[in-house]
Amino acid sequence: MALPAKLDRLLTRAEELRHELGTADGSRFGALSKELAEIEPVVAKVTELREAERARDDAEAMMADPEMRELAESEFYEQRDRVPALEHEIRIMLLPRDAADERSAILEVRPAAGGDEAGLFAAELFRGYQRYAEGQGWRFELLEWDESEAGGIKGASASITGRGVFAKLKFESGVHRVQRVPATETQGRIHTSTVTVAVLPEAEEVDVQINESDLRIDTYRASGAGGQHVNKTDSAVRITHIPTGTVVAMQEEKSQHKNRAKAMKVLRARIYEAQRQALAGARAADRKGQVGTGDRSERIRTYNFPQGRVTDHRIGLTLHKVERVMMGEFEEIFDALMAEDQAARLAAEEA
Repeated sequence: MALPAKLDRLLTRAEELRHELGTADGSRFGALSKELAEIEPVVAKVTELREAERARDDAEAMMADPEMRELAESEFYEQRDRVPALEHEIRIMLLPRDAADERSAILEVRPAAGGDEAGLFAAELFRGYQRYAEGQGWRFELLEWDESEAGGIKGASASITGRGVFAKLKFESGVHRVQRVPATETQGRIHTSTVTVAVLPEAEEVDVQINESDLRIDTYRASGAGGQHVNKTDSAVRITHIPTGTVVAMQEEKSQHKNRAKAMKVLRARIYEAQRQALAGARAADRKGQVGTGDRSERIRTYNFPQGRVTDHRIGLTLHKVERVMMGEFEEIFDALMAEDQAARLAAEEA
């Protein structure tokens, strides 16, 4: 359907919803309100577009008058350039949305290749995400922090709660490579290490049906440095989802009940994401050219400390501010990834 016809239909639907809200009650009122709230930003942009089109046409007509020509020309060229820009914004707003985009997320960071240095970088990257989340006003709840003897981590995870968390962070899943001279390196040699990141949309119980009979739950004594509960109570929990083989272990809390609740949250998120990825795989032809979001084996970014740069390999973006990025300044990278994804999907829609 051509864009003008789509926009006419959208405006008509908005009017219908406003009219129906006047007589609706109960759950019907809630459903109509939700639908109207979802399309109102687009409706506002369409209204802006229509006003720009009218202003352009009026200015063009005024240019026929020699006395008004100079004044009208300025307005005409301004509105002429504004119309396609607004149309582009609207096309992006009309793109099909990932149903998980507005959700909170589970973040998991683990060292891969590189030994102690990988563990140290994993801890720094995790803290960078924490700073970014706090800067966005999101709630950052630590689920797991498995510290290594060298001061890094064997793995860490967190629940990040807020609106649109997954939309911002979903492109972080994959392999992150670091190139730098470790503190323990005496000859100044640059080492290359890797870390894996997974970002999972947080799932509700209604999203994933998990039967208790499909779970094997083991309890054991927590291990690690510090804490009176360590090695003294069976507070740690390991849950295995037998049908999928998914395993989640949690030992951060002193309470076995709390560890089980956290483990179930992560388990639901992993199963939900696996289902989403399977569905995405079935639509692979439609997704061709999009920015990768789920393949943890894909090397997505390099943090080169000697040269002070960060390079995202998927979109060819290089920023010369690695230290600032590690302090949580990811916004420029995230915005570029989202823009590239939108452009790819827009091209696929128009093909």
